[in-house]
Amino acid sequence: MNDMVLPAPLRAADYKSDYKPIWCPGCGDYTVLSSLTKALAIIQRPPHEVAVVSGIGCSSRIPAYTTCYGFHGVHGRSLAAATGLKVARPDLTVVVTGGDGDGYSIGGNHFMHACRRNVDMTYIVMDNHVYGMTKGQASPTTEPDWDNKLSPGGTGIRAFNPLVIALAAGANFVARGFSGDPNGTASIIAQAIRHPGFSFVEILSPCVTFRPEQKHWKEVVRPAPVAPTDDPALAARRLMTDDGFNLGVLHAGSRNPYPTRMGQTATRVADLESEFEL
Repeated sequence: MNDMVLPAPLRAADYKSDYKPIWCPGCGDYTVLSSLTKALAIIQRPPHEVAVVSGIGCSSRIPAYTTCYGFHGVHGRSLAAATGLKVARPDLTVVVTGGDGDGYSIGGNHFMHACRRNVDMTYIVMDNHVYGMTKGQASPTTEPDWDNKLSPGGTGIRAFNPLVIALAAGANFVARGFSGDPNGTASIIAQAIRHPGFSFVEILSPCVTFRPEQKHWKEVVRPAPVAPTDDPALAARRLMTDDGFNLGVLHAGSRNPYPTRMGQTATRVADLESEFEL
């Protein structure tokens, strides 16, 4: 009897495309891409069974840099596209990537309702507190006193708190990573993908071009001093006293994901068209 030959385990490199990333030198998104491919290697899902969806912005280029199925959508609408994809194809692992401008400004409404619907997908937001692609405007997470040429003296507007919003809206998994810790972030992303329901991972990803002071983030981030909880009330109390630099899984809930029907026969285009005939 011939010995059975098992396929070689998938490596992070198997999820990287031949396209060279074109971010600014020193951008944190390079290591976030590395963390994502490492996470996919951890879960060992073949690239053709994974879909990466994005909107507009520096971080939204990620689908092109993977060998997975990819969809580069319009500004702020990545979660809407990903929700439709996951409901139509529940057999796929769906990962959404974007930034704080795309996700929390024009995409803010989709963000809240994606958390509420709890469809089984993972949303990774690379947060650098600035619009990097459009040359340095304040974003929803920018500190109100950040002084710059476009907002002298700062905007004076309270910063958006994405983890609090995600928890309050019903996200089933809430975590924070740091681009300077690619292995730790890969572990968090893998946990998020495996957790049922809507998983939200904020990744602090410095923009050294327009926010060079963010280089000091590596000196202030640290593992969260508390263990993950499935109690949203406890998680909320922790978040309201969080300074934004505690890393790790904060909340891992037990809500049932939005129901999808596996194993359905695919609907033919002709059948759909017949429903609209006059």
